[in-house]
Amino acid sequence: MPFNLPNLLTWLRILLIPLMAGVLYLPDAWVTPREANLLATAFFGVAALTDWFDGYLARALGQTSAFGAFLDPVADKLMVAAALIVLIDLGRVAPLVGLIIIGREITISALREWMAKAGKSASVAVSFVGKLKTAAQMVAILLLLYFDPIAGLPIALIGEILIWIAALLTLVSMAYYLAMAARALQSGT
Repeated sequence: MPFNLPNLLTWLRILLIPLMAGVLYLPDAWVTPREANLLATAFFGVAALTDWFDGYLARALGQTSAFGAFLDPVADKLMVAAALIVLIDLGRVAPLVGLIIIGREITISALREWMAKAGKSASVAVSFVGKLKTAAQMVAILLLLYFDPIAGLPIALIGEILIWIAALLTLVSMAYYLAMAARALQSGT
């Protein structure tokens, strides 16, 4: 396991997950609900930034590794799954949305592993719709963690609309990846 800056940022992202989740369950005597929302949002926001930054640094510094390539998507999925589970528990996200998003992540991770073993990993490379889904999902989770209005803007409502859009994009991207994998397996390329 190489110890380099990109991998350390990925480990930081993993360490921020229990902080993001745990702060929302602290007693009101320790932090107000509004403060808990703000802290959870900050922890998730920093974790989301490390997701972008660790990959950028790994490429820029020539510090890519097989371990980093394994750990990065695991950290991403843990971060999103933990946030969704907490948001479902708090009544801020519909369980169906969580099921769709988490189910898709498990399905596509398994598909990518299977396709890699078949030597066809390029057929399930990240697509534009996958990137769009991730962007909508991350912004939605940030808004739903924060939850409180800002300057009269209904942050919770905007977050709820975005998370449903992310769920729809999740289904579209899953169908795309499954179709690409099927095509690659049928053609033998």
